[in-house]
Amino acid sequence: MSQKDTMNWDDDSSAPLSNTPKARQVKVWDILVRVTHWTVAAGIIANLFFTEDGGEWHEYVGYTVLGLVVVRLLWGLVGTRYARFTSFFPTPTRLKHHVSDLSVRRVDEQHLGHNPLAALMMLSLWAVIIGLGLTGYLMESGLFGDKEVLEEIHELLANSLYLLVPLHIIAAIAMSYWQRQNLIKSMITGKKTVTDKPTTMK
Repeated sequence: MSQKDTMNWDDDSSAPLSNTPKARQVKVWDILVRVTHWTVAAGIIANLFFTEDGGEWHEYVGYTVLGLVVVRLLWGLVGTRYARFTSFFPTPTRLKHHVSDLSVRRVDEQHLGHNPLAALMMLSLWAVIIGLGLTGYLMESGLFGDKEVLEEIHELLANSLYLLVPLHIIAAIAMSYWQRQNLIKSMITGKKTVTDKPTTMK
């Protein structure tokens, strides 16, 4: 056998790569995260399109959604790994790294849960929902003197959902395509598919 026909398996540069990267399922979203997500979504749709402003059902649905958001915020402090704020809070450094990963269509495994941009959207939605709940309560309780001001703020916050909700949906669909990951399905099953990088065979 000639020297050129001999493969040096100790040389990393000549070692072949596994051409079948392994895909594995990772449990990301626990049941509480999924239930609150879809119930809040249903409540927002109900109050925007189906319940009567100021009516009893509008109030019941609004307070239920507010309560669920409060539960989710508490879960963000003590919940499972990917539900915690520490895993996805959008710091400037995390945002910078995430945008860099997006440019090469690479999945940011450090943020397998909410990525930093998605976290900004979630925090915005939660803030609007809390604002709606507070202004709604103050209007009905009469604790704040100028009811007209509260009504204007409440309406402004409600109208912002007509922008934030479609943007959230479009972003989820776009990111599913860009990162080859069905994000909507993962919020139903709780699982995401992670494809391991090819490994060097020695």
